[in-house]
Amino acid sequence: MGVVSSEGHVPPQRGSELALETLRIGSGESFEAGDPGHDVLLFAFAGGGTLSGEPLAAGSAALLLEGEQAALVAGGEGLSLVRVTLGADTDLHAPMGPRERIVAIAEVEPGKATGSRSFQVLYGPHNGSTRATMFVGYVPPGKAPWHYHLYDEIIWIWRGPGRYHLGDEIEPLEDGSAVRLTPREVHIVENTSSDRELAVLGIFTPAGSPSAAYLMEQRRSR
Repeated sequence: MGVVSSEGHVPPQRGSELALETLRIGSGESFEAGDPGHDVLLFAFAGGGTLSGEPLAAGSAALLLEGEQAALVAGGEGLSLVRVTLGADTDLHAPMGPRERIVAIAEVEPGKATGSRSFQVLYGPHNGSTRATMFVGYVPPGKAPWHYHLYDEIIWIWRGPGRYHLGDEIEPLEDGSAVRLTPREVHIVENTSSDRELAVLGIFTPAGSPSAAYLMEQRRSR
């Protein structure tokens, strides 16, 4: 069952090594971002810095493969980012293109998802991430029909607000909160704003397309 974390921290659980944490690195400070037993996906959402000497600006993502080490160094405004780890037991997708170490969201073409929703895929098998897909999804005001996915997913709220519907339960989604969506968990992510899109960072495994959703018969919700 999905439970919203207002701290932006989702630990691994039994049967899934997918985990997410939010990091804030002070000006001039450093952090070793790699992991000896996991692939690591990073998404910078505020400030800026470098990753092993390469610029990492807000709105950029990076991929470190299992065992790779790379130092994150924050710039003058500090660096805030999401760090996702994917265990070695995660099913591997066949590679479909060369690896990209850093990807800027401004350079990614959008795709279409359920209803009028859209997304931008930052990482997947097309650019080196064979264990998971990372994307930014955009939800217009309102909510989509009840639906579910076949993959294991964590979503992190980049720009809210919104609400998460699971059965008869409704929880608020504020900037920086996160929630795990287990396979076949029927849910709705609602944008409660009247005039702007809700932006979410999604990471799911096995890797695939963010548009793969299965609709349920419409049910009444508050």
